[in-house]
Amino acid sequence: MFSDIEVLSKLGKVKYKIMKTDPLRFFARSFMAGAYLGAAAILSYTLGALLQDHGVIAKIAVAATFGIGLVAIVYLGAELFTGNCFVTIMPVLKGELKIKDIIPMWIACYLGNFVGIAVICFLFIKSGAQSTMLKPYLETLMTAKLQFDVFDLLIKGILCNFIVCIAAYSGIKIKDETARLIVIMVFVMAFVLPGFEHCIANMGIFTMGVTQLGSTIDWSMLPLHMFISTIGNIIGGSLLLAIPIYIEFREPKLVNKKSEYKN
Repeated sequence: MFSDIEVLSKLGKVKYKIMKTDPLRFFARSFMAGAYLGAAAILSYTLGALLQDHGVIAKIAVAATFGIGLVAIVYLGAELFTGNCFVTIMPVLKGELKIKDIIPMWIACYLGNFVGIAVICFLFIKSGAQSTMLKPYLETLMTAKLQFDVFDLLIKGILCNFIVCIAAYSGIKIKDETARLIVIMVFVMAFVLPGFEHCIANMGIFTMGVTQLGSTIDWSMLPLHMFISTIGNIIGGSLLLAIPIYIEFREPKLVNKKSEYKN
């Protein structure tokens, strides 16, 4: 029976090996993760726009449906940056890889996710589907997102990926397919509903916003928003969750003590 650390570390090393031996394949897997989230964003934000006059119901609809993106990533196999922050840090904590080994992998995954979700969300807006309802919804959403306190945004990023990585961890541990699907969906709802910040999901919604609204919105705070939310996501997955799990499941160190006998 392998410990959780061994399972996670092995998975992290598999991802590292794919990146080292076949970077195009790794990028394609990252692209598809972004594309899956893009498809989920289309569903959830269209529902949000359709139900925008119903307040709480619209928020619940968005949160309840966005999780289908992570379900697709887990079931179909793809590389999500935020999940990789958790999984690929394990071989580093075990001393089997160095942080400098996984940074290029994180960058490639981040870029692949961006291209995937941006392409899908850009095409969605360009299709003109539901544009009448989407425009006011996106305008309200973009205005709210781009007015932020840096410290608050950082915490939202940390909590977001802490929860996302619990969902990913559950997807690895839980074997029953129905239970796994439900747990992943509920945990994703747990970060979307409070308004926590997921850097990859934000790539999609900001792509929608920029494409739909253009210069009618001041986008000057967008780069800072993405930077802070990304740093928060990294901390949430690779520190706040990974380190306690590593300590919880690591092998205890044996301490040899010499017994002293008095004559």
